[in-house]
Amino acid sequence: MPKRKAVKQTEKEELRLSPAPDETLEADGNAPNGTKPSSSKRRKIKTEVVEEIAVTKSPEASKSRKAQIEAKVEEETGAGAEQSPKPKAKRKAKVKQEVKAEVEEAENEDTRETKVKRKRKTKEEKEAEMLPLAARTVGHKLFIGAHVSSAGGVPNAIQNSVHIGANAFALFLKSQRKWAHPDLSEEHCLGFHDNCRKHDYDQGKHVVPHGSYLVNLAHTDKARSDQAYESHLDDLKRCERLGIKLYNIHPGNNQCGDRAAAIAQLAKNINKAHSETSSVVILLENMAHGGNVLGSTFEDLRDIIALTTNKERIGVCIDTCHAFAGGYDLRSPSAFKSTFEQFDEIVGFQYLRAMHINDSKAPFASHRDLHANIGTGFLGLKAFHNLVNDSRFEGLPLVLETPIEVRDENGNLIKDEKGKEKEDKAIWAREIKLLESLVGMGTDSEEFLKLEKQLARQGEPERKRLMEQQDRKKEKEEKAKAKDAKKKREKKGGKGQQSLSFGKKKAEESDGSDLSDLGNDDEVKS
Repeated sequence: MPKRKAVKQTEKEELRLSPAPDETLEADGNAPNGTKPSSSKRRKIKTEVVEEIAVTKSPEASKSRKAQIEAKVEEETGAGAEQSPKPKAKRKAKVKQEVKAEVEEAENEDTRETKVKRKRKTKEEKEAEMLPLAARTVGHKLFIGAHVSSAGGVPNAIQNSVHIGANAFALFLKSQRKWAHPDLSEEHCLGFHDNCRKHDYDQGKHVVPHGSYLVNLAHTDKARSDQAYESHLDDLKRCERLGIKLYNIHPGNNQCGDRAAAIAQLAKNINKAHSETSSVVILLENMAHGGNVLGSTFEDLRDIIALTTNKERIGVCIDTCHAFAGGYDLRSPSAFKSTFEQFDEIVGFQYLRAMHINDSKAPFASHRDLHANIGTGFLGLKAFHNLVNDSRFEGLPLVLETPIEVRDENGNLIKDEKGKEKEDKAIWAREIKLLESLVGMGTDSEEFLKLEKQLARQGEPERKRLMEQQDRKKEKEEKAKAKDAKKKREKKGGKGQQSLSFGKKKAEESDGSDLSDLGNDDEVKS
């Protein structure tokens, strides 16, 4: 606080903290000649210490001013140091500690008095917040939506979908990050059916729940496999109660070191789940990562499907970001066509039952799962123009999983008063309308070129950052490879040199012995 304000605060604290007239220092604060200082003197000490605290808190306080105050406190508390059994530093510290405690208590009281209770939102305010951000496009041949929240119960997911103007949606049927969960209540089940009828959603075609991130049906460890399977089966049974026909999962990870065995384990669990349920189609999502992650290639998806018994209840959900990051290009019309020709040839287009629509923050074939908003990533707007103008995707649920966190002009996340990242669901509403508007729009039209340029510029800082990050990673990997190659050459060269030296030494020894023998022979002969 400014100096003048600090002084006023000091006066206020002085009145509040001034001791009674008969108040004295404790025994270790003796004054000269063994007498205790007067109450006015103690009050002065306290006042100076309070002022010191106030000045210390002020960002505008100068060091010289603090030094002056400390000198005054030193002078007051230092009196009678020779008569006191304790050092004056301890006496000064004791006074400071005592006063600081009183000041802090007073400040806490002020805070408690002035604290304003957070106003609860009225029913009208809550209803206003849930008014649609955009109207749903009735009768559109594309069913575009987003992965919405089901917090408070699955019926709320439908209202959240209506809120963004979506004609399809995804949701979690329970917490995706923990194993324990309550059962699906009858009230929520009926509420979900009622809301679907009320808002005209066909939950059998255009609702695609996402499986838990914890579940790995490819795990070969029995205990972990059983735990994953029970959670998976519980979700399928929830789907059946809710009238949902499609259910999306990540294929899982190869934990046993044998990819074929992991795929067989996954297929075994899918077959078992099919036998214990009656209608839900399990969708395998393609993945961005390579290595031990299953589903990162079309061949993986093919091999899993091949081992499932009921081909009518197995399908695929293609994530555009995952495909691009996994090495399947979608950017140009020719690349898009080629990728889905591969998919049809290897997997079969008839298995495609849903899509996740995301741009990619990471470059092509980076094997990094980083979703970007439509048109702002490395895929670009043309990739999505290719998709929405392909009649093969009509009728499928096309679900956005793009970021909706709010950022400032420097790209930093903005947080609310609770410390949570702010979200803007209007981003999804705009992206749905954007994708719908691309149908029939020419890529050489002024409207498209303007949109493409605007979105590309918006995502440029993030693309640049990720590209630089990838370049550094590649450079590091290349240096590591070069270092390893050099070590191998040196090791190999060292062995060769040792072998050469050893051979040379043996030859010299051999030559010497031969000459010696010859000499001896000559001597004998002679």
